[in-house]
Amino acid sequence: MAVKIQVNSFFSEDGKLLPLRSWPAKDAPSAVLVALHGFNMYSGYFDEPAVWWAGHGITTYAYDQRGFGSAPQAGIWGGDSAMAADARAFLTLVALRHPDLPIYLLGDSMGAAVAVLAMSRPDDGSAAAKIAGVILVAPGLWGGRSMHPMLRLALWLSAHIMPWNTATGSGLRRRASDNTTMLQALGRDPLVIHHTRIDAVYGVTNLMGLAYDAVPDLKRPTLVLYGTRDEIVPSDPVRQTVARLPMPPKSALYPEGWHMLLQDLQAKVVWADIASWIHDPTAPLPSGAPRLDQLKQ
Repeated sequence: MAVKIQVNSFFSEDGKLLPLRSWPAKDAPSAVLVALHGFNMYSGYFDEPAVWWAGHGITTYAYDQRGFGSAPQAGIWGGDSAMAADARAFLTLVALRHPDLPIYLLGDSMGAAVAVLAMSRPDDGSAAAKIAGVILVAPGLWGGRSMHPMLRLALWLSAHIMPWNTATGSGLRRRASDNTTMLQALGRDPLVIHHTRIDAVYGVTNLMGLAYDAVPDLKRPTLVLYGTRDEIVPSDPVRQTVARLPMPPKSALYPEGWHMLLQDLQAKVVWADIASWIHDPTAPLPSGAPRLDQLKQ
């Protein structure tokens, strides 16, 4: 089946109907941003930043990745290869729709892993090979070999023996953001997955490990954003990711930033840095945030 974009949906190469949201620039657009959401989230996560970016000349697209939001079989892990293929196919369609505009790919948390995997192996001549830049927000690029082997084994056993079991994450006592109102709203949102199947946990762990290994193949201009208060993604894999990129990235380390940088109380600072980099990757970021290589070990 041919991939195609309709008003509110994106048909993948294997015929999956993935719900699509778009936020056109208010005036003549100067760039296009394709945004990939994080684990258990969906495309509506980008509503506030995308509205803000629309007022700054950026048209944004986001779709519910397979297994999330209103996509088919929500809650069932969609597979790392299929998710990366979806991103490459969607980028190709967006490039055809906006042939004269630079296109950027943003991945948030798990979405960053999908973005790296999608961009590290683009087909020759594909739109993915021509993307102007990649933005990794609180990148979930750990797991695999960077995860403790006993935890990796426990996840494998859980996923293959009792994949229907679910986990809420409440016992981890990790805080994702300082924006309590936003977190409460997500807790009431029926499109956010609140009980995760163990096989999905195993799947996302494998995805993050594959993306971590693929980092040296990401040969596009890159912006990496991370918060020092991130309690979800540890700092060591993020630091190692930056060091292993083939092109030195621009980066920002937000002293008051949590994992959900695009939704934190200081989110507009991050939105503005992203817009600034899209408009001029060589200019200093308006936040003045220190670089990630200043992250303390």
